[in-house]
Amino acid sequence: MTGAFLSSEALLAGGPSGLTHAIERALWHLGFNDVRVIDGAGDCGADLLAVRGGEQWIFQCKWKAQGTVDRAGVDDLERARTRYRADKSVLVTNTGLNRTAEERRHALSTVGISTMVWNGATLTEIGSRMAEHVPNQYNMRPYQTQAADAIVKDLRKCGTALLVLATGLGKTVVGGEVIRRKLAEQPDAQILVVAHMKDLVQQLERAMWRHVGKTVPTRLLTGDAKPPALDGVLVGTVESVLGVVRAGYRPDFIMIDETHHVAETGRFAELLDLCGDADQLGVTATPWRGDKFDITSRFGYPSFTMGIAEGMAAGYLSAVDYRIYVDNIDWHVVKDASVHGYSVKDLNRSLFLPQRDEEIVEHFREAWRATPNPRAILFCQTIEHAEHVARLLATSDSAWETAAFLHSDLPPQRRQVLLNEFRLGRVPVITCVDVFNEGVDVPDVNLIAFLRVTHSRRIFVQQLGRGLRLSDDKQALKVLDFVTDIRRVAATLDLKRSLEAEEPEHLRVRLPHASRIEFSDQTVGSLMDHWIRDAADLETAADEVRLQFPAARGIQ
Repeated sequence: MTGAFLSSEALLAGGPSGLTHAIERALWHLGFNDVRVIDGAGDCGADLLAVRGGEQWIFQCKWKAQGTVDRAGVDDLERARTRYRADKSVLVTNTGLNRTAEERRHALSTVGISTMVWNGATLTEIGSRMAEHVPNQYNMRPYQTQAADAIVKDLRKCGTALLVLATGLGKTVVGGEVIRRKLAEQPDAQILVVAHMKDLVQQLERAMWRHVGKTVPTRLLTGDAKPPALDGVLVGTVESVLGVVRAGYRPDFIMIDETHHVAETGRFAELLDLCGDADQLGVTATPWRGDKFDITSRFGYPSFTMGIAEGMAAGYLSAVDYRIYVDNIDWHVVKDASVHGYSVKDLNRSLFLPQRDEEIVEHFREAWRATPNPRAILFCQTIEHAEHVARLLATSDSAWETAAFLHSDLPPQRRQVLLNEFRLGRVPVITCVDVFNEGVDVPDVNLIAFLRVTHSRRIFVQQLGRGLRLSDDKQALKVLDFVTDIRRVAATLDLKRSLEAEEPEHLRVRLPHASRIEFSDQTVGSLMDHWIRDAADLETAADEVRLQFPAARGIQ
């Protein structure tokens, strides 16, 4: 059966961007991983970066309405091969190469530089011969199958379902399996997948390629991408999708990713109301909202739930070696806290003394040297802070000389190149602000440092989740938390208690890498545990909430 998206007709109709998009999808079918589009100004001649078998491949895509590719295409690819230190390079075209291009290829081959060509005929053959489905790197885990079964049951019964899975447990995998089953039952079903961000939507479309056959079209709908048709699986941002729904498009099935963004009113609510006849599935790792709106009022009680602690205890998430640095506690404030009844804001301002970046670097160096094949993310306070810390690391140790910063002000192309280099280990340390909160898959991360304050339980769990995915060489995720917020202490104590409940002491003895959460000063840890009686309440407390603590007995 042919891969329709690689047919000569589809490639001609798709234009330059359509060729790159089709090759991106084909690479997943061919067993590549970490496929990234970097097409755009300053791409140095490469449109796609991809990794297979630990090798870096680059692809330059040359679309032609008519005619063939000349020597310039080969020269562009050679520049890209050098720039990205590629092991393999491929020139892709929907037509073919002319004589000067072939002569240039031959000249390069005489000096040991091999350039592969995928022309129109080759792409047709690839589409015909590649497997119907993307080869999975994993089988469905038992709980994922259980979750999919529960969702299908609730959809048939109620028309709505909700999935809550901690980051790293595969919520998109479960959602994709539900979609696969829907298409198996109803091949012509109109499927809609929606999220709030363009970057996340693009990642979701790629994820769908692992669940639908090569003959099922997937369409991307954003402010920048307008598909020629809306059949198959349509993946889009909520703003763009609302436009076509208002114009009459009606799906049979809707999946809302990162469902915690659904509010009582607003764009998502309007979309779901307009598509009231469709089956509606919400998926999220973090169901909490700042406005206290309960998403179960929209999607019903969760069909299936698994949290971080449960996932760790079952061996589906990495164990954590979590160290909370509280060496900067002002003990005078500790003694006076119960007398003054500080608000959260007052307590944070008074309790935590400023920490020097140089001291943080030394703690990070110690953890780095104790971690096999370290790959690290440092969450920073601001863009300026992320850039400062990256420069500080790069000049502090030869192992970090390629340390880089990643934030929303960087061009998308630069972000993709950095993530590719991070996956290959060429950049072993990245400092960032919020780029890794949602939608970024980095399973090789085994060292995380929190250098920022976040008052959001949801953001804390999302950022911690970046390092919880399992990988072959990871024994445990090492976390350094330079905490400066009493609510962060509450969050980690809550996680500690959950882990202890899920991993009883007799079980932890048998586990090869049991989780542990410790304070750098155990006296402070005991005090905090005594202070914070209801972690969940404190985690969501506002700055002005005044706290009443028991007397700090025994503190001198």
